[in-house]
Amino acid sequence: MTTLILVRHGETDWNAQHRWQGHSDTELNDAGREQARRLAEGLGRVDALYSSDLSRARETAEILAGTIGVEVRFDQRLRERGFGAWEGLTTEEIESSFPDEQRRWRAGIGAGAHNAEPFEAFAARVGSFVEEIGQRHVGEEVLVVAHGGTIRVVHALAAGIDYVRDHRSIPAVANCSSSRYAFRGGRLSPID
Repeated sequence: MTTLILVRHGETDWNAQHRWQGHSDTELNDAGREQARRLAEGLGRVDALYSSDLSRARETAEILAGTIGVEVRFDQRLRERGFGAWEGLTTEEIESSFPDEQRRWRAGIGAGAHNAEPFEAFAARVGSFVEEIGQRHVGEEVLVVAHGGTIRVVHALAAGIDYVRDHRSIPAVANCSSSRYAFRGGRLSPID
């Protein structure tokens, strides 16, 4: 059995301010660094460590790697979904500046902001990473540091949920929280 442990990056100032980050390359704040250090203390042995290449995930992964002694491999497929013109804005600012796009997005019509990454493309790139890990690390423990949206795609894959259609039904992921999944017979499933 291959075990996949997913960790969301530590807190950033934009998280604390409730700003949409997407591909914006924000760094951890002091609280986020402390979250990562606390998480690292409780980690067991892992065989491989992957991370998004964005700074907030990269720094979280490097803190974890320093404790568990595994080299970090960076992969762009683990990036958060690109939110286009909404990046850096709060939900209130989005509703004020992009009311029509926000209404359509809430109704499940369209990707949201102009130039946002389509849900289908986002789910496909995350899915390709997960499939590759399942084949490359048979029988191993793999730690992955990523983003809330990325982890929600993995949850959808494991739970048999259509991410594109039902992404709003998948719960949010807290900073520096972890979730575990197992590959059994080529199928990904959540570990309780």
